[in-house]
Amino acid sequence: MNIGITFDLRDDYAKEGYTEEQIAEFDRLETIEAIESALHSLGHSTERIGTSRALAMRLSKGDRWDLVFNSAEGMYGFGRQALAPALLDAYEVPYIFADPLCLTVTLHKATAKQVVRDSGIRTSDFAVVETLSDIARVALPFPLFIKPIAEGTSKGISAASKIHDRGGLQSGCERLLARHRQPVLVEVYLPGREFTVGILGTGSAAYALGTMEIVLKDGPEPEIYSYDNKKHFDERVAPRLVDDATSRAAADLALAAWKCLGGRDGGRVDVRCDNAGEVNFLEANPLAGMHPRDSDLPLIARMTDLSYISLIERIVASASTRTPR
Repeated sequence: MNIGITFDLRDDYAKEGYTEEQIAEFDRLETIEAIESALHSLGHSTERIGTSRALAMRLSKGDRWDLVFNSAEGMYGFGRQALAPALLDAYEVPYIFADPLCLTVTLHKATAKQVVRDSGIRTSDFAVVETLSDIARVALPFPLFIKPIAEGTSKGISAASKIHDRGGLQSGCERLLARHRQPVLVEVYLPGREFTVGILGTGSAAYALGTMEIVLKDGPEPEIYSYDNKKHFDERVAPRLVDDATSRAAADLALAAWKCLGGRDGGRVDVRCDNAGEVNFLEANPLAGMHPRDSDLPLIARMTDLSYISLIERIVASASTRTPR
């Protein structure tokens, strides 16, 4: 197949003056090179397309591909991850990973929690702060946890995200509203074990590839998988593949959430335990990072003895069920 690749490169946005934090979710060049190399090894030809804007221009000129490997995150708005898939849908070009609905719902973390909760999947109680006046109406028991409602890579999450009292909630929400210019998700804090579950496949064919426990080393932010801890992953995080009763419950919950939210081909679901040791849905990432060494889904694959090329092969095979025969 001739496979196009959509993406947003960190270096391109850095040249335009965006900060390191603003572009943290975007791909490094070596990620695109690794995807291309894997696809070539599988016998496919590839073509770099680039951003959603570049995709729009290419489509309008009549360019087409047998399949598009979509890794375009977008920069602005709750629908930013949905831009490339929506364009591809409009031109009836099949693509890898989730559709616009799934990507928009999961990017808005409160909406994702509402959807899974309504489907009977356990998640912590939460509230949404859109303006400063909403803070007074938050009626949840402390401690709480706050984060921007539509960011990835733990952007906006730090030691200050754990909130112990009303004053901390006020100052924390003020800080996030001003810095990230979007609503704040306020959740009941979950103190237990944290997992990220790698998922492959779509619908009834989806399955949990493996469950990785996030174990934080002693450091400046020992309780929270923060933006800074992710940035210094090798020094501060000791991930481990786990297979015990709790991790199996986490995998079951993650797979149920994946199917409920409409994830496709491959991605991750994050899960954390409450005071009673019960697993709770945190969030889903149906457009997971694909850096061969640093991204969680390839790391989980590696821990299960699945090579990067084989991981890409399984993802492409899943998406190929939606291509014309």
